[in-house]
Amino acid sequence: MAPTAPADGKVDPKVIKTGLILVVGILAVVFDTTIVSVALHTLVAQLHSSVSTIQWVSTGYLLALAMTVPLSTWGLRRYGGKRLWMFALTVFLVASIGSSLAWNADSLIAWRVVQGAGGGLLLSVLTTLIMQAAGGKSLGRTVTLIALPALMGPILGPLIGGAILTHLSWRFMFWVNVPFCLIGLVLAAKYLPKDTVAAVKPKLDTLGFALLAPGIAAIILGLSNAGAAAGFGHADVIIPLAIGVALVVAFSLHALRKSEPIADIRLFAHRSVASSSLVLFFSGFTLYGTMLLLPLFYQEARGATALGAGIMLVPQGVGALLSRGLAGRLTDKIGGRPVAIVGFAIIAAATVPFCFADPKTGSWLLALWLLARGIGLGAVTISVTAVGYLGLDRAQIPHASVLTRTAQQVGGSFGTAVLAVILETAVASHRGNLTAAFNIAFWWSVGFAALAVALSCWLPSRPGPASAPAPAPEEPTTTDDRKQPSGATGPGSGGLSGGSGGRPLLLPGGGRAGSWGSLRCAGKGRAGRSGGRTGRPRRTGRWPGGARRRDCPLGRRGGGGRRLR
Repeated sequence: MAPTAPADGKVDPKVIKTGLILVVGILAVVFDTTIVSVALHTLVAQLHSSVSTIQWVSTGYLLALAMTVPLSTWGLRRYGGKRLWMFALTVFLVASIGSSLAWNADSLIAWRVVQGAGGGLLLSVLTTLIMQAAGGKSLGRTVTLIALPALMGPILGPLIGGAILTHLSWRFMFWVNVPFCLIGLVLAAKYLPKDTVAAVKPKLDTLGFALLAPGIAAIILGLSNAGAAAGFGHADVIIPLAIGVALVVAFSLHALRKSEPIADIRLFAHRSVASSSLVLFFSGFTLYGTMLLLPLFYQEARGATALGAGIMLVPQGVGALLSRGLAGRLTDKIGGRPVAIVGFAIIAAATVPFCFADPKTGSWLLALWLLARGIGLGAVTISVTAVGYLGLDRAQIPHASVLTRTAQQVGGSFGTAVLAVILETAVASHRGNLTAAFNIAFWWSVGFAALAVALSCWLPSRPGPASAPAPAPEEPTTTDDRKQPSGATGPGSGGLSGGSGGRPLLLPGGGRAGSWGSLRCAGKGRAGRSGGRTGRPRRTGRWPGGARRRDCPLGRRGGGGRRLR
């Protein structure tokens, strides 16, 4: 049951409470990712291994994370959100301790794979539980809770990682996760609502998972190899990409024929999901690709240390945090499209100064531009994510979470690989002139941001009206004992309304509620002249909430319908 939002449009306190409980646990995942990213060179020396082997500490984690994200849709229906969250958090906790005790590179990689499996579930369940708790109300403000860890990670992660590597053993990087996991488990056990799961246990779409999970992993592996090899024309790039694309295509054909696939790609028929996924995919070039360029620019072109580069990037994270509240309010008020367009435009404008920067450019001036760039990043993250959930009912939210997150992951890997190739090519063409090479790569980043502005025009322009949540309906007592279909949205169902305000919503017996607010009564057809039979209300039944079916609003002439008798 979705909570009733306050009349002033603010996020319901119960949603905030749920969000804060989940954020504590997810911080372990966010910090772990950003901290380990700055430690690879240290791990090479400490574990007496090669760069190519240690690279799998990050690659294995990302592949496992991508593979387990689709499992969340089945796990939520099978076990419930609370139990699945606590299970995933426990897996991440155990794997963090195991990583800290690793005795060689191979054991560390193995524990990181287990960590990634837990992290993939945590990221998807976090989004699903918070969006379901919001019940379609104030989506922009709600996303500010989901985005909080992602915005804090780039600020604190490199600083914590740099400090640990400077003053302590690398093993303490993984002990940072332990307090977040333990506190998150205690809070979840005590305060998250008890799970309610279906009486009939859903079956896992085994074939769908066997196609989708390795398909996504193979695509990300190929893209990672492309970035490392500075090109796409290599066997270790082409073969994984070809296998991954073939598996994803096979899954798509399978999912279109299956009633309950592990990831419902039919949601791409919703403009909100399709447009959000597309923009999130291409934003990988602007968001994640540039996050590869910036630390390298400070370290390679300006001679900063890893810790120094992390400190230089703090203004960008601060800007993202500062803009999140305003971006959420504007998304709820005017829609995600204008917020995303302005956000990408700010990113493009704030990246231009780096196209002219050199070792003599003032650090404070670059910091100001990074602050502005962070403001744009915060606006884009909030608005585009919120748009992806417009018009979806409670049962569709887990699938939308998987689709949008997968698009973001693959797009991030693609963007990183493309910009890595561009940078390597520029270095070769300018005969080692790093400043000129980075300037060219930043110009490409500006172009990708401009492309994202154009793609954002496809996002829905205004937020759709949300249906007022109400207590869970009692089963209508009809003579034929028909049940309300799973995922139906009607009075008292607590589902989300159409983002465009025009989608009919299911009601008991197969009838639908019109977009203009009246009810179409139960029956084989709809009330009115639509080519179907006129639905007659069952005199023994009642609508949810107690109103008699014979008192259906279409009993009075309206919307072109015939008067019911």
